[in-house]
Amino acid sequence: MAQFIDKAKIFVEGGKGGNGCVAFRREKFVPKGGPSGGDGGKGGDVVLVADRNVHTLLDFKYKRHYRAERGRHGEGNKRSGKSGRDLVIKVPVGTVVKDAQTGEVIGDLTEHGQRLVVAKGGRGGRGNAAFATPTRRAPDFAEPGEPGEERWIELELKLLADVGLVGFPNAGKSTFLSVITAAKPEVADYPFTTLRPILGVARVGDFSFVVADIPGLIEGAHKGKGLGHEFLRHVERTKLLLHLIDLTNPEVEPQEAFEKINRELSLYSPELLKKPQIVVGTKLDAFPNRERLKEISSYFEERGYPFFAISSITGEGVKELLSFVASKLKEMGREDAKEGKEDSS
Repeated sequence: MAQFIDKAKIFVEGGKGGNGCVAFRREKFVPKGGPSGGDGGKGGDVVLVADRNVHTLLDFKYKRHYRAERGRHGEGNKRSGKSGRDLVIKVPVGTVVKDAQTGEVIGDLTEHGQRLVVAKGGRGGRGNAAFATPTRRAPDFAEPGEPGEERWIELELKLLADVGLVGFPNAGKSTFLSVITAAKPEVADYPFTTLRPILGVARVGDFSFVVADIPGLIEGAHKGKGLGHEFLRHVERTKLLLHLIDLTNPEVEPQEAFEKINRELSLYSPELLKKPQIVVGTKLDAFPNRERLKEISSYFEERGYPFFAISSITGEGVKELLSFVASKLKEMGREDAKEGKEDSS
């Protein structure tokens, strides 16, 4: 299994422009034969391209310097030098590109095939033919090519998914994902089974949506504790959240678990709490107290959160939950389309 790397820092440098040429024609009655030095070619750009077939930034762990081809020098007879080839670097869809020095976001590659120039090639120098004037008929100088742009950039991958699964470690996220999709996450009875985000595609009838299993969060995750801090950024891309809570955990009440995780989301980014959340009580097959279940359900629904109790083992409640998620996503899609029409009008 490929290692999942979602942050990288690389150095990019555009190609240097070619030098202009100093040359003269050999013609009678023309001073020094007349200037005929051509211009140097432009240096190549460094271009990032989003590719749906690339899923990690792992390659940038082993290679960190990227330089585009330089432009060729100008030649006599006013022949311009050939421009340097662009250096095209493939990155995963969902990559955010930042200037490493300033932290400024240079671009956000969210669609397959989207391109972003991160270092422009230098301009080619002008040959001496470009400097000829009625009073300066035989210029004996040309311009050197300009250097290409260079800088360190940071690449940060944020997974693109419709639904994000959040919750404490061992809340049952991996098991749930393996049941509703063809994804094969590791499932075991210890914290942090999931060491990297895992994507799967769930289908309800002819409607499908992408689900991301975000590694378990713990208190203090926004400060870097546990594994959650490394993956909170992936939650930002999702349209809605399924907040999974272990109904059988004797140490933390469902309501308390919910509030703690939401506190971490809020401390990382207040915008995360604006995302629609569906609360999912898991491991229903091991939770026989149905009266207590009613109390838990009422707690969340009174606060505006839809609540579903499920068992990934027996399948109880899973179908109803997926149908609700699908209808919610369809509704959100219609709203986005409506907003798009209003914006364009």
